[in-house]
Amino acid sequence: MSRRGRWGTLLALAIGAELVASHGASAQGAAQLNTLHDLFMQVRQCWRSPRLPEGDLGMQITVLVAFNRNGEILGQPRITYESENATDDDRIAYRKAVVATLQRCTPLSFTKGLAGAIAGQPITFRFDDRRKLPKPRERDTWLTTKTL
Repeated sequence: MSRRGRWGTLLALAIGAELVASHGASAQGAAQLNTLHDLFMQVRQCWRSPRLPEGDLGMQITVLVAFNRNGEILGQPRITYESENATDDDRIAYRKAVVATLQRCTPLSFTKGLAGAIAGQPITFRFDDRRKLPKPRERDTWLTTKTL
């Protein structure tokens, strides 16, 4: 990763940590999460893809996060993977989207069992937002018949 890219990652994560910490008790989700599947589904519901220019293919991004028993983020989230063919602008947009996702979702509401099982344990969330370009319309010139 370039020096500029690393600096952008650190900046985005620092801003994100402040946003998540200041988010406080206005958590989403009244129902308690009982399983890892519930946790992943809750985070998926909080995810909002960034707006991208027409024709942008999107990217994949992975973040490593740990939670305490109260469902708050423990320490600093860390980006562990970004698509290698993504532009710097795409990387920044997706880092901001990850920060916003964590802000919307935390603190999470865990059952006692899940809180005890995952407190302090690193959990990886992968966001796959690769987009397919629309296929160009094929001309049907080869179907044209000639009348003799």
